[in-house]
Amino acid sequence: MPSDALPYGLTAEALVAAEAEPDPGSLAAGTRLRMRFGPDLAAAALTQAALRRRGRTKFGEAAAGLWFTRDGLEQATRPEVADLHARRFVAAGVRRVVDLGCGIATDASAFVRAGLDVLAVERDPVTAAVARANLDVAVAAGGDRVRAEVVVADVAEVLAAGIEPGSGVFADPARRDARGRVWRTQDFSPDLAPLLALADGERVLGLKLGPALPHALVPPDAEAEWVSHHGDVVEVALWSGPGSVPGRRSALLWPDRRLVAGPDRLDVRTPGAVVYEPDGAVIRSGAVAALGDRLGAGLLAEQIAYLTSDVLVETPFATAFTVERVLPYDPKALRRWVREAGVGRLEVKRRGLDLDPAQLRRELRPRGDASATLLLSRTPTGTVALVVHRASPAEPGAGPAVGGGPDRP
Repeated sequence: MPSDALPYGLTAEALVAAEAEPDPGSLAAGTRLRMRFGPDLAAAALTQAALRRRGRTKFGEAAAGLWFTRDGLEQATRPEVADLHARRFVAAGVRRVVDLGCGIATDASAFVRAGLDVLAVERDPVTAAVARANLDVAVAAGGDRVRAEVVVADVAEVLAAGIEPGSGVFADPARRDARGRVWRTQDFSPDLAPLLALADGERVLGLKLGPALPHALVPPDAEAEWVSHHGDVVEVALWSGPGSVPGRRSALLWPDRRLVAGPDRLDVRTPGAVVYEPDGAVIRSGAVAALGDRLGAGLLAEQIAYLTSDVLVETPFATAFTVERVLPYDPKALRRWVREAGVGRLEVKRRGLDLDPAQLRRELRPRGDASATLLLSRTPTGTVALVVHRASPAEPGAGPAVGGGPDRP
């Protein structure tokens, strides 16, 4: 596609007109653009304008200059997380990355920004055209320092032809089909098995997968890194080859705070003065015990990811709550407490209990000006309701921060 051509057969005039519409999805906008540009061009321009507005949530103001498909926007890596992937390849000395199933080229663009040559492979021609346009943006911003190519091909064909030695490989397999999310790895697109077969110990291989991937599906000699970005657990990345640590399981809080899981076990304790709710990446990676060990904390119950201690210690890996009261889990007693305390804004958090926090909140009938948080959990002596508030690092008794230093691959 020529560098001045636009995806979807769009014209600059139609796109500018669509982006000027207050609501690109409205009937009025569709009517106006169909009269000017015809139905097909109007629909393509309005769809792209709407996707760019939605894309601001993930891409910020840069979305205004990028191209999207509906599926591509939903599945695209957040740019700051894509930059983490690129850093891995750069740190390992890779100079060229083959991106298998590149989608709209979010990760491939990050590789370009990092100065890496890129061969991006995409099976769908329309998505490939969008990827090519986005890579053009990245290459132009980098001053043409790198070479970036998009080829329309099936990943299986590329694997059968062989990948040049020394090239790093990255893949973000699609985990949805026409019926919704798929859970069997053989149903991923591309299939996970041939991708894992590329792990030969010498090639840098990175695979981006959903954070709910069971640990049993992580190859024992691969490094697995669960990534949390502004509190959202967005992926588990599997790495092999130079720069990886075989067998390591860790939580990475963007941009560079890492907690490595270990075989540590924790004692179960009665609720103390502080309760910690670990970040989701800590939980997914199996690093709750490692965090508890650093904090000098125990578990509220076996298999429950709440930690407790009597000393408040600052940590980036968990939200700390100070405990004001410990109440038995009795809806009638809790409703009486809510009424007597004048609680009108009530947050309900729970683990290990089959209940709907929103339904319980309605049953407790909060009224008044006060705000409160209820933390519900199983314990060895029964279910408890802890009245808590979020701790501030400045609160008395807070110890030094632990576990917060950068640990770059």
